[in-house]
Amino acid sequence: MPHVIALFNMSGGVGKSTLTMNLGYHLAADHKKRVLLIDMDPQASLTTFMGLTPFNLENTIYHSLLNKGALPIEKDVLGCDLVPANIFLSQAELKLSSELRREYKLADTLAKETSEYDVILIDCPPSLGLLSVNCLVAASTLLIPIQTEYKSVEATINLLQTTYEIAQEVNPKLKVLGAIPTMYDERTSQARRALETIEEMFLGLQNNPSFKGAVVFPPIPRRTDFANATAEHVPLALYAPRHPALEPLEVITRAMVKGL
Repeated sequence: MPHVIALFNMSGGVGKSTLTMNLGYHLAADHKKRVLLIDMDPQASLTTFMGLTPFNLENTIYHSLLNKGALPIEKDVLGCDLVPANIFLSQAELKLSSELRREYKLADTLAKETSEYDVILIDCPPSLGLLSVNCLVAASTLLIPIQTEYKSVEATINLLQTTYEIAQEVNPKLKVLGAIPTMYDERTSQARRALETIEEMFLGLQNNPSFKGAVVFPPIPRRTDFANATAEHVPLALYAPRHPALEPLEVITRAMVKGL
């Protein structure tokens, strides 16, 4: 069975889709893992970043969740396979609300069709609705990207408590691998204070079973090359092979591989 890792934060704009794309690439290219990426965000940023046009897609994850159809897997996109999304996924929460086992739709779908993969990375929506609950139920491991600014850190404090409560209710086996501080600008005192707060939060959570052993990974620096690379629909390693952000990405990837 594949190891299912969800990248989740209720705040938007923290770099979930960019991280999913880049971590998937490194798992496949550097560690030779068979990787499936799943876009569970109706904004379809991951789908777009991977070079697909969401509105042109006839089948997406929406059809698998609602119609119990086969996963519409796009093969070998930047070395990974991809289950895309588009804006129609936003209708899924309302339509699924009356279904039996509505929290388990994604988990049930993955259990049937993904045995060939080593790792599945799920790009979760920035909300705590039914789509996100499906992601948390399907996953065994959670990565939490956190933007290193005060507003994002404050929101994450609530996220951590909510994540624990959900894990205990619907997926008590869910473990947090760690936090990924993103958009870090070491020149600003706000970013440095935010990073310190994140580290203090995770240190204080070590007695919590879901967070035991969770770490704060090296921060991902704020650089325009990330935006430029995604605009070109390539991972950072191909766009700027000597970029300083590649080192923390590799640290995270090695931790993911160790947990397989």
